[in-house]
Amino acid sequence: MAGVPVVVIGAGVVGLSTAIKAQEAGHSVTIVAEALPGDVKSIHYTSPWAVRRALIVNADHSFATDAYGVQFIQQGAHHVSLAGKDARQQKMDRETFKTMWAMSANEAEGCFLRLPQVEYYAEEGDRVSAEEYRNVYPDFRELSKSELIQNSLSGASFTTLTIDTAVYLPYLLQRFLSKGGRAVRAKVQHISQAIDGAFSPANSPPEAVFVCAGLGARSLGGVEDKDVYPIRGQIVLVRAPWIRFGRTMSSLDGLWTYIIPRRSGDVIIGGTKAPNDWYPTPRPETTRSILERCLALCPELVPPEVRDKDPSRQPTIADLKPIIIEEGCGLRPARKDGIRLESEVVEGSNRKAIVVHNYGHGGYGYQSSWGSATIALDLLSQALK
Repeated sequence: MAGVPVVVIGAGVVGLSTAIKAQEAGHSVTIVAEALPGDVKSIHYTSPWAVRRALIVNADHSFATDAYGVQFIQQGAHHVSLAGKDARQQKMDRETFKTMWAMSANEAEGCFLRLPQVEYYAEEGDRVSAEEYRNVYPDFRELSKSELIQNSLSGASFTTLTIDTAVYLPYLLQRFLSKGGRAVRAKVQHISQAIDGAFSPANSPPEAVFVCAGLGARSLGGVEDKDVYPIRGQIVLVRAPWIRFGRTMSSLDGLWTYIIPRRSGDVIIGGTKAPNDWYPTPRPETTRSILERCLALCPELVPPEVRDKDPSRQPTIADLKPIIIEEGCGLRPARKDGIRLESEVVEGSNRKAIVVHNYGHGGYGYQSSWGSATIALDLLSQALK
């Protein structure tokens, strides 16, 4: 099938992955976004390595910052599937892990850190599917009772990878541009602007538009999906290059304690899962809770020289304060019915185009990005027949 002109709205991990997949399928692709990976810190866009972001939320829950898939903070990104019995999510996560695992050994090695991961589950509802994980991750095994920590009912160990978002997103954009892709900096107010060719080369309006707008899908004209909502997460970034393993304690009550090291030596510790919480800045009491929980889960966070001075002393959060870089919070773009992956034909002002929706990933954007992009491209292929 011959390629067609395509526009992708959004330059987050989902938008970039979708744009690359479309490009590899032979389409001529333009990304349009108000902000792009690599931008300097500003009130309008805080790039992925800026931990404390200036996020302005309007009264109607729209954004004064760029709303189209680029609300980035220094959140932790590791590949740990939580697909459960959702077959579609399992498939997306498997494909994404396979793709990232291959990338981590080749041209994008600097974006990833391969490492051993241990998951503890505080409730039976959190229990991992051994079959699911065994089909995805190397070295998988379930933990024995003797290996469990306080307040955990089950657990698993396996090998996975973490993603340094501050490196990975610019890498994806550069990969896209180097193959002839176009990136246009613009604010999309209504999807008809993209359909009518406002962001496309002259005389080449798009045959298809991919909506990878994240939370922006709530307010993007012509989409305005009110089933999209935020799941607020808060983290602390510390400098701890001696940590080369991942560790997580999951529960169903909104507490989600994790240790996510990056190749750079920085470590993300967190966190929270708070649906419909739009609060835009870190809460001090939450930061203290994160430090307490992460220290209990991983006392190795305390610098080795401090631990070595008095091995019998119980570590305290005061031991962590010298290695804190910043605090951060962000809004994961979730959707009530899960990821929206579907196509439709939409009328613009003077023409129509295929619109493929690919948004609503919640906290799973990185770990399902390549898999959801494949489904989005399949939807386009079917619509073009």
